Amino acid sequence: MKAFAIEEGSGLDRLRPAERPVPEPRRGEVVLRMRAASLNYRDLEIVHGTYHSEFELPMVPLSDGVGEVAAVGEGVTRVKVDDRVATTFWQGWVAGDFEGIERAVPLGGPGPGVLAEYVRLDADGVIPVPEHLTDEEAATLPCAALTAWTSLIAEGGLKPGDTVLVQGTGGVSIFALQFAVVAGARVIVTSSSDEKLERARALGAFGTVNYRTTPGWDEAVRDLTGGRGVDHVIEVGGPETFARSLAAIRTGGQINVIGYLGGKSAEINPVQIMFRRARIRGIPVGSRESFEAMNRAIAATGLRPVIDRSFPWTEAREALRHLESGRHFGKVVLGF
Repeated sequence: MKAFAIEEGSGLDRLRPAERPVPEPRRGEVVLRMRAASLNYRDLEIVHGTYHSEFELPMVPLSDGVGEVAAVGEGVTRVKVDDRVATTFWQGWVAGDFEGIERAVPLGGPGPGVLAEYVRLDADGVIPVPEHLTDEEAATLPCAALTAWTSLIAEGGLKPGDTVLVQGTGGVSIFALQFAVVAGARVIVTSSSDEKLERARALGAFGTVNYRTTPGWDEAVRDLTGGRGVDHVIEVGGPETFARSLAAIRTGGQINVIGYLGGKSAEINPVQIMFRRARIRGIPVGSRESFEAMNRAIAATGLRPVIDRSFPWTEAREALRHLESGRHFGKVVLGF
């Protein structure tokens, strides 16, 4: 079968075509014939060799995909041949809290990646997807959608009337916007692009701030809430934006730390955390149980993921370059 593997070195050029044998399922396993995949910032870092962990090479990257069950091993009853399923990011995290799941392994490093025609996984690590979604739409769910769902719904307890601050217009941020609007919350979106902010308003954002023309965007956010501050923040910028996120929340507000697009180190004042009585949590995507709950909500509401651009899977390097450019709005996907 055809696949793409990360070879030695650094940079996108180390992602190269490779030939691999078609896997056979062992007991408790399934083999998927891949139909679509989606890209995350983590994938870009792994391919570049800048991710915080190193993995044994060569390796097939990418964690998020949708495939058709091509074969099942002995003892598999959760799914059957021809079922359409998505991969779960954490293989081994079925339910419950993240604590105590030391054996759980993320796909696309160090676990197997989905940038291949066929992928072998544990049967507990796949999940049926909402029928109304296309393959490419469903492929966006495992990381970006579930991270937003965990932040606002599973962990955040989002209520109608709450106010949510969403940073940027990437995959997690746009899903957070969509989930919050469906839940009856008010959403404020920040971006450096007025065009993207206009698109965010079309999706239901009630307020927008261009952080390039308004560097003190935290004050602008507080103004939009009548000085009270927001209830929830989807923090994707990391240490470089954290202080302003902290200034933008209400007393007792929540900051969900998702990523670090603005850098990995900066000075954080713990006094402000105490003063704000802030609730801060890191979001490790989510469990299969949460994925199932999210899919029920997506099916019930008819929500459709926002896809920026689709590439043939054999053009994965070009797709990663597009993701790296930051021009995207929503998710970048690959079709098989």
